[in-house]
Amino acid sequence: MLNLPNRFLFEGQSVAWSVIGEGKPLVLIHGTPFSSQVWRKIAPLLACKFKVYFFDLLGYGLSEKSDDQQVSLEVQNRLLVALLNEWELTEPEVLCHDFGGATALRAYYLNGIRYAKLTIIDPVAIAPWGSPFVQHVRKHEAAFSGLPEFAHNALLADYLQTSAYSELTKDALEVYMTPWQGKEGQAAFYRQIAQMDQVYTDEIENLYRPMDNVQLLWGEKDEWIPLSQGKRFAQMVANNQLTVVPNSGHLMQEDAPEAIIAALLL
Repeated sequence: MLNLPNRFLFEGQSVAWSVIGEGKPLVLIHGTPFSSQVWRKIAPLLACKFKVYFFDLLGYGLSEKSDDQQVSLEVQNRLLVALLNEWELTEPEVLCHDFGGATALRAYYLNGIRYAKLTIIDPVAIAPWGSPFVQHVRKHEAAFSGLPEFAHNALLADYLQTSAYSELTKDALEVYMTPWQGKEGQAAFYRQIAQMDQVYTDEIENLYRPMDNVQLLWGEKDEWIPLSQGKRFAQMVANNQLTVVPNSGHLMQEDAPEAIIAALLL
C-alpha cells in the first residue's frame, strides 16, 4: 500500500498526497472510482527514475469527503493546478488514467498547464461516456446512498470487477472498496457518480489538437470505454499513435501493470 502522510488544503478541504523517489518529477493522477492506490504496484518501480508525486482526488481515497461536496471534473483540474503550484512544478511528466486523464486534459486546455510528457491510460475524454448504471445513479442518488450496507457492498464489488479483464484478487477488491464503505464512504461513492457530467469533456473536446510528447495506452478488453473510443481519441491528440494492451480491461493497473511501467521506463 502507498502511504499518503501529507495534507494540502484546497479551498478549505483536505487533500491527501505523497512523494517518493528522486529524479525528474512525475505526477500520477488516478481515475474513478479508484484512488492513488491504483499506482501501488507501479509508483515504487517508477521511483527508481522519477520523483513520483501522487494524490487522492477531492472526495476520493483519503482526501476529504463531505455532504454537498463538489467533486466533479470541474473541480479536479483546479485542484491539479493548485497542487502543481504547491509542489513548485512546471512542465512535469504526467501519468493519468480514466478521470485522471480528463483532469490532465482540462488543465492543459483550460488552465494552460504544460507537460514534459503525458502518458494517458483509457481516459474519459470524448463523448459518449457514462454507463446505464451511472445514468441511473445520477437520477436516484439518494436511494442508492440509503442502500443497506450489504447491498451497497455487493453492488460496489460487482461494479469494480467490471473494470478489469482478469478477476480482481480479494486484496485488490479490499483496497478499492474500503474508501467507499461506511456511512461517509457510501454517500461519497454515489455523490461522485451523481456529479459525472459529460459537459466537462464536451467543454474541451472541440479544443483537442495533436499534442507534443503524448502517448496513449488502451486496454484491448476495456468494457467501460471501448477501444473504438481510444482509436477516435488517438486521431485527435496523438496522430493515431496508440498502444493497445492485450488482455487488459479498463483497469490496466491490475490487468497489465508491466505495460505501464514499460511505457514510462523504456
